[in-house]
Amino acid sequence: MNWDRIEGNWKQFRGKVRERWGRLTDDDLDVINGNRQQLAGKLQENYGIAKDAADDEIEEFCRDIRDVQVNPKM
Repeated sequence: MNWDRIEGNWKQFRGKVRERWGRLTDDDLDVINGNRQQLAGKLQENYGIAKDAADDEIEEFCRDIRDVQVNPKM
């Protein structure tokens, strides 16, 4: 899924982000507010991972969201 779509519908997707990355707090999600770079930064802070790893995690999340929407039987 395109990140612009997630950003534009942040209120709908923030729960899925929270499910995926449970260490993110509501305050973190408020700061992120759909901004991909903010999410990457918060993943780095909360999970102790490098920027490349955070970006990879976000890409995987986008793919998973797309797959669920394409194949809603999950």
